[in-house]
Amino acid sequence: MSDIIAGVEIPETAVVAEATRLMQKMTSPLIYHHSRRVFVFGVLHARRLGVEPDPELLYLSAMFHDTGLLTPFSDVEQRFEVDGADHARQFMLDRGFPDTAADVVWTAIALHTTPGIPGRMGPEIAITNYGVVTDVLGLGLDELDRGQVDEIIAVHPRGDFKNEFLQAFVDGLKYRPETTNGTVNSDVLEHFVPGFRRTTTVERIIGAPWPS
Repeated sequence: MSDIIAGVEIPETAVVAEATRLMQKMTSPLIYHHSRRVFVFGVLHARRLGVEPDPELLYLSAMFHDTGLLTPFSDVEQRFEVDGADHARQFMLDRGFPDTAADVVWTAIALHTTPGIPGRMGPEIAITNYGVVTDVLGLGLDELDRGQVDEIIAVHPRGDFKNEFLQAFVDGLKYRPETTNGTVNSDVLEHFVPGFRRTTTVERIIGAPWPS
């Protein structure tokens, strides 16, 4: 039986089903529900914009996009977006996806918090970002049908999303604060972590080992 939310069908493939089970196991309910909402919001935006992303690749991008917050993929300290992208890429390659498809999903995840760039790229990359900014920041929410939005929230409830999501960011990044340099993530740590102050680009340039 098809899984349909607000008129959006969840792709019926074995990989999608496996990814769904994996996300339910390895992430928190907060991240799981957020990721599913990102996919559905993304599809609704794609329809509105006349864009046709590959449903399976979009789903994998949405489901893996925040996995780096909870389960760092590598032994090195790197941006959580890259951790999540690495998770997804390895998952796909292990299941026979071509490098080109894995690279699309990797890029969609790696850039999902970067303003101004995803929207100029391929459909899966752009639409993943649309879904993220709608669910987190409410951008584009007024472009969607209220009844569909209510149905999405009924299936995948937000709960105390704002506070819990910010706490998930703090928990996932506080041990690797330098990886937030130049990203929106440094805002979160500066707000919530006592004593943390981001090093600005001006300070980095002035402190560079050049005489002038």
